[in-house]
Amino acid sequence: MSLTINDLNIIEYLTKWYISLPLLLVVYKLFDVFYEIYLRNKLGAKRETNIESDGYFGFKMPFIMIKKKDDGVLPDFSVERYENLLNPNIATYSFKIFTTKLFATKDPENIKAILATQFNDFSLGLRHAQFAPLLGNGIFTLDKEGWKDSRQMLRPQFAREQISHVKMLEPHIQILFKHIRKNLGNTFDLQELFFRLTVDSASEFLFGESVESLKDESIGFHIEDFAGKKEFAKSFNSAQDSMSVRSKLQKLYWLYNPKHFQQCIKVVHTFAQHYVQKALSLTPEELDKQEGYVFLYELAKQTRDPKVLQDQLLNILVAGRDTTAGLLSFVFFELARNPEIFKKLKEELYSKFGFGKDARVEEITFESLKNCEYLKAVLNETLRLYPSVPQNFRLAIKDTTLPHGGGKDGLSPVLIRKNTTVTYSVYATHRSEEFYGKDSTIFRPERWFEPETRKLGWAFLPFNGGPRICLGQQFALTEASYVTTRLIQEFSNLSMNPNTKYPPKKSSHLTMSLFDGLNIEMS
Repeated sequence: MSLTINDLNIIEYLTKWYISLPLLLVVYKLFDVFYEIYLRNKLGAKRETNIESDGYFGFKMPFIMIKKKDDGVLPDFSVERYENLLNPNIATYSFKIFTTKLFATKDPENIKAILATQFNDFSLGLRHAQFAPLLGNGIFTLDKEGWKDSRQMLRPQFAREQISHVKMLEPHIQILFKHIRKNLGNTFDLQELFFRLTVDSASEFLFGESVESLKDESIGFHIEDFAGKKEFAKSFNSAQDSMSVRSKLQKLYWLYNPKHFQQCIKVVHTFAQHYVQKALSLTPEELDKQEGYVFLYELAKQTRDPKVLQDQLLNILVAGRDTTAGLLSFVFFELARNPEIFKKLKEELYSKFGFGKDARVEEITFESLKNCEYLKAVLNETLRLYPSVPQNFRLAIKDTTLPHGGGKDGLSPVLIRKNTTVTYSVYATHRSEEFYGKDSTIFRPERWFEPETRKLGWAFLPFNGGPRICLGQQFALTEASYVTTRLIQEFSNLSMNPNTKYPPKKSSHLTMSLFDGLNIEMS
């Protein structure tokens, strides 16, 4: 077979490209290196002090992280990564995921810059694309004007007069008591009940009626079901787990879209649509006549778009359900393994509100809970060791810098180029000896009465900071305080198996909770 002139021309063309392409890549890489040097000089930055490598150009790290998450040790792994750096005293480093360069930091000054002083240099990046299948367009997924609009919609929810209505929690607490008593002092999973309690209270507060997930046949209730209700909690948890995997894959998030993720989304959306349709079935006149403040009804006065209502509903459920349930679970986990702390907290609560048949429930108010100093210390210490959102991230939308992480000593600014993701771990910050001393990993509420805690600033950040600081901060603390108080009033004995593993494994999705549940005894 002989080659034609055309064939020879094609071969010559391809040969030129095979030779030129590697050369072009080398030229591009050199240009990129020199451009980065130019940017560092222009912005007064220095090369990062610490560079973490997985030895495989970042192809190994995502799978390591997913494995750590599946094993319940991902938050603790984030701490270990800092300890294994070439210079572990520097709280910032760069690393790669699928060849893409990212930065990680636990430095309070850098976190402050990302969330506050340089707020406009960063965005949520890929979060919308990664989380949108479940959460759509809401306060957790939107940036800029969309986020501002969502925040404005939600702000009235958390006004002080709304927070003060703790009495609406009491009927749900009574149902919770029934579940605890049915165990007759035997070991049971309290965390599972906390998740049901918080979805019940959140749905009533936000949507006008409770989903009543605590009311089941095991305590003599039969509740009328609707599509998605029974499967909601499990599906919501599973969907968040899938979104966590998608976030670890960064730009390749779209590769992870399994069938079970899609099925869970369908269940959750069916659940949400039940409430949306109920709100839309009311006329504007009927909405105006509704008593009290109900978020969904107020929002339905502004839009009749069922997708907008559904998305905001699910975004708020993440905040109203998961964070408070996780906080309560970690509170009682530590109380069960620290009898002296539990005793001290009981003494404070009993002296203020009584206990058992002499419990003065009517005296437990927003204002009186704020005066329980040791209770506040217990909650702060829990949020320190177990922040609801242990790790978060932002994407640089322009060439910028962070205050620390560059130069030999790590004290110089470090360059963050446009479209670079920066992860920040408040979980790691909260466990730093630099801010919390040699006992930084020990649960010790008394530290919150020491002068040093007044100087923590951005080293204590359980509810984020800056313009996107959590709107529901006081709401969550009030609910957690009330539930903790009522449980301790009713059940004076609390214990767990002394062989329970410590530190506990942790589930880390959008929020954090106990990986193996909260298996304790109460009587």
